[in-house]
Amino acid sequence: MIKKLLIANRGEITVRIIRACRDIGIATVVVYSDADRRAMPVLMADEAVRIGPPPAAESYLKIDLIIDAALKTGADAVHPGYGFLAENAAFAEACSAAGLNFIGPPAKAIAAMGDKIAARQMMEHSGVPVIPGSDQPIQAVQDIIPAARRAGFPILLKAVAGGGGKGMRVVYKAEDIPHAFEAASSEAQSAFGDGRVFWEKYLEHPRHIEFQIFADKFGNVIHLGERECSIQRRHQKVIEESPSPIMTEDLRERMGKAAVAAAQACGYVNAGTVEFLVDTRRDFYFLEMNTRLQVEHPVTELVTGIDLVKWQLRVAAGEELPFRQENIVHNGHAIEFRIYAEDPKNNFLPSPGTLSVYREPHGPGVRLDSGVYEGAEIPVYYDPLISKLNVWGKTRNEAMARGLRALEEYAIAGVATTIKFHCWALRHPLFRAGDISTHFVNDHFESISGCLDIEEEAIRPLALAAVIYEYRRAKKRAAAPIAPRGSGSSWKGHGRRTLLRPTNGLR
Repeated sequence: MIKKLLIANRGEITVRIIRACRDIGIATVVVYSDADRRAMPVLMADEAVRIGPPPAAESYLKIDLIIDAALKTGADAVHPGYGFLAENAAFAEACSAAGLNFIGPPAKAIAAMGDKIAARQMMEHSGVPVIPGSDQPIQAVQDIIPAARRAGFPILLKAVAGGGGKGMRVVYKAEDIPHAFEAASSEAQSAFGDGRVFWEKYLEHPRHIEFQIFADKFGNVIHLGERECSIQRRHQKVIEESPSPIMTEDLRERMGKAAVAAAQACGYVNAGTVEFLVDTRRDFYFLEMNTRLQVEHPVTELVTGIDLVKWQLRVAAGEELPFRQENIVHNGHAIEFRIYAEDPKNNFLPSPGTLSVYREPHGPGVRLDSGVYEGAEIPVYYDPLISKLNVWGKTRNEAMARGLRALEEYAIAGVATTIKFHCWALRHPLFRAGDISTHFVNDHFESISGCLDIEEEAIRPLALAAVIYEYRRAKKRAAAPIAPRGSGSSWKGHGRRTLLRPTNGLR
């Protein structure tokens, strides 16, 4: 049994994991940087440890500081969440070496899937379809031109150790390869410390469909169905849904078997995702494997009724999965909207700042995973995700209707957000028809500025009311005595008054 869990992350995923731990009686520890000293996870967890200044390289990416925090607080397990060190094999190894239970796959599986060329080779050997391309890093750009011409342009240059759209360049003609290679390699070196690049055939207008897999320590591997992830900006997902609008029982069976084979090939344990590209003929190809819990995991939870985070903890503690493939039943339709502090009118540039107004939507079929509150800061140092708005309906049409209702109820001021972008997408006839690809945003996103202006005009009175309210509350709070520590829950004992005197280290 896991008794105390350290969560090596921040934001909404940390809140999500804290709640799962409370459901099953596990104490929680969070780590935080100076930028997050007033963040919701710090207020909610049983203990919190400061690990450094705001830059991630000096805090959330410091393996030694996180391991030290876990040992000093008596934690016996570490959950990496997603991002930061979640797919870092060295971190998984360091946790094991320190006697800590790493909530995720073995370090060997992380390393194998983290190298895209090694992953391609493993998938080919296991019979999983892969996109035509190179099985070795590019040594000389001239050497790949004949093969690229045989495959047919365009091709895609990709970082071997890449992710998140970094180190990628689309090339439409042979003479552009040298410049694109230098740009991709340089970006990959800067982002990942590894400038190696390979190439593969570029699929135009593909769909991005991923399969949630789960494996235990007893050799049981299952999939929990697919998620459609084709609505993206800068190669990063912004809307996900399950089931995919194009999915048939035959296609799901074939893709699901390939996903399970991919997990078995690398000796996988715990939750993970196998990602595919699907072309216009509905042929599918292995893209990559994410060796962690996905941002969009609530979509699968809503349609299967399975709590993925709880089962991550249980499997890591040595429990066997109680369900088999034939037991997995999908019910209804779910859609996730990632609410970012970004400005859609300005190429989705980040919009850090203070949430002067924050009003969450509620009602039937609505689930909101967030890690913020009114008055919270969206720091400049990290991914600007505010929350994940998930909706469920008996049908896709009902889910879309609930999505619009919830998005229109969602009020945020102080930062630009992607709320109205999601409204635009939901109203678009191609999205409503399920006729989408990874190029949907680039091809169709243009006529949204009017909606955004309307939103800003409507929310201005709310923002003014919030400023007045916060001013009056601050005056009362300053005059009130500080509540004693040590009694009640962390949320009550270290609540909003704690924001006036943030913790500085272990508590």
